Amino acid sequence: MKKIAGLFVTLLLVFGLLAGCVSQQGAGGNSNSSKDGKDEAGGGDGKIKIAVVPKLIGIPYFNASEKGAIQAGKDLGVEVIYTGPTEADAAQQVKVIEDLISQDVDVIAVAPNDAAALSPVLQKAKDKGIIVMDWDTPADQSLVELSVHQIDDEAYGRHIAKSLVEQMGTEEGEIAILTGGLAAANLNSWIDAAKKELEENYPGIKLVTDKIATDEKQQVAYQKTLDLIKSYPNLKGIMAFSTPAPLGAAQAIQEKGLQDKIAVVGTALPKDSAPFLEDGSLDVAILWEPDKLGYLTVALAKDLVDGKKPENGQNIDGVGEVEVWEDGKTVIMGPPTDFTKDNAKDYDF
Repeated sequence: MKKIAGLFVTLLLVFGLLAGCVSQQGAGGNSNSSKDGKDEAGGGDGKIKIAVVPKLIGIPYFNASEKGAIQAGKDLGVEVIYTGPTEADAAQQVKVIEDLISQDVDVIAVAPNDAAALSPVLQKAKDKGIIVMDWDTPADQSLVELSVHQIDDEAYGRHIAKSLVEQMGTEEGEIAILTGGLAAANLNSWIDAAKKELEENYPGIKLVTDKIATDEKQQVAYQKTLDLIKSYPNLKGIMAFSTPAPLGAAQAIQEKGLQDKIAVVGTALPKDSAPFLEDGSLDVAILWEPDKLGYLTVALAKDLVDGKKPENGQNIDGVGEVEVWEDGKTVIMGPPTDFTKDNAKDYDF
């Protein structure tokens, strides 16, 4: 009986020790975990996970932005997930963001095709503890921690309008406006500023029709420009917003040999623009360096995870000094660049 009693006591002690170990491990795991069980520094491997979502993937502008974002990830030691829809479609973007939420990333930085359509899914991300930013195009400002802009929208739109009038060589005549998607907030801001510049300072300029959507596709812009040429034989100028649109417009002008009759300016990349700038079918491409925009977005996202907010005049390695507005949320990368036949070949994007 004594042996049995001794064995029973021993077993109780063993089970007690095991229970204590399990309890301590559980407590330790809970106290060290953060959002949804991830390490405080980011993913399970300790890396911060930053998702950058463009309007769409596969066009040169967003390819250049991707290059900058990925480079920033390498330089700053964070994991960058650059992913987006294959078309400029808000519903597809929502699906992409839903997937990123399930991956439990630390930051989602998005360039919305339609800001209102994305608000519910961005609210869901925010409720999950994910930092929400926008870049390239504004989202619902009540949902974002930072709004990263390439340039000052007002100044940019006005500059494009003044450039068109300069290239037309006259302050009178009919013009048209091509855009990417009708709901793109950044494009609409630029167009509104351009129209304001014309109304205030160039009353002789007449807009023949409302802005024309081209769905972020060069071929659509090309066809729409051919339609404009046919419908408005006195057309003297075209402003094209979204990087594929100026190329499509220039392609149509080139095909019809109207370089000396219709001026075209727009928001295009220098490398793509070079063949059209060379023969004058595109007069000026006005943009910024999208690889730097991608880099800046990731750098600011990492700082947010680290608890740092940007400051006005702050120098960002690989980008330069940025402007931060009084709201503490809006970040301006810098002024635009005019790409012409003389300087376009100096840029590798």
